[in-house]
Amino acid sequence: MVQLTLPQNSRVRTGGRFPAPQGATRTRTFKVYRYDPESGDNPRWDTFEVDLDACGPMVLDALLHIKNTMDSTLTLRRSCREGVCGSCAMNIGGRNTLACTKGVDEVPGREVTISPLPHLPVIKDLVPDLSNFYKAYQSIEPYMKADAPPEKERLQSPQDREKIDGHYECILCACCSTSCPSYWWNSDKYLGPAALLQANRWIVDSRDGDTSHRLDALEDPFKLYRCHTIMNCAQVCPKGLNPAAAIAHIKKAMVERRG
Repeated sequence: MVQLTLPQNSRVRTGGRFPAPQGATRTRTFKVYRYDPESGDNPRWDTFEVDLDACGPMVLDALLHIKNTMDSTLTLRRSCREGVCGSCAMNIGGRNTLACTKGVDEVPGREVTISPLPHLPVIKDLVPDLSNFYKAYQSIEPYMKADAPPEKERLQSPQDREKIDGHYECILCACCSTSCPSYWWNSDKYLGPAALLQANRWIVDSRDGDTSHRLDALEDPFKLYRCHTIMNCAQVCPKGLNPAAAIAHIKKAMVERRG
């Protein structure tokens, strides 16, 4: 029988435990993934007992409380705190979401497990390397293209404007792409739900003049067609978008232009 083992440095060990201060009456346990590649140590799970009366109601509030009062070495991304920038995307309680809009009380169970977005290289702690994700986004040329500058304002009918709804709201948090098994397996070739949602945003925009070229660029066995409609992308999107529907629309456009 073949025996397969993980590399020694991939095994996650048990880390430190940080108790809540004495007198805390309302606490919650946070199990946080920690990893510093420069140290040469294996990843670990640190456990923090957080006094919920000493921080705000969101998971991001708890993480900042941990960083400010319990362990200043904790590393994470955050910016707007309003679900707009997508910086604080991470896996919370086994589900990709935004820490700033996820309430602590919304996470079931006594323990809140927090780790970086899955299946990406980890720069440190809760910060993943999104280089490949942004490379895919760049490849779809996410800007309006036309043969020549317009002589007057580009106008849209209300009906054409509605086609962009469900696309422009994407904040590129990467929750959808990093929840997609097809992206896990082929992230070097498959563009992923987020990039394809953005690609469809320009394909359906009546003001863009390069639809044919955009479809040509996606006519590839991997870039588009690795989507198997698993629907994880739609389930985890913190903005309630449906990348799978956008991908289906691109596939339909491919077929219609051939016929």
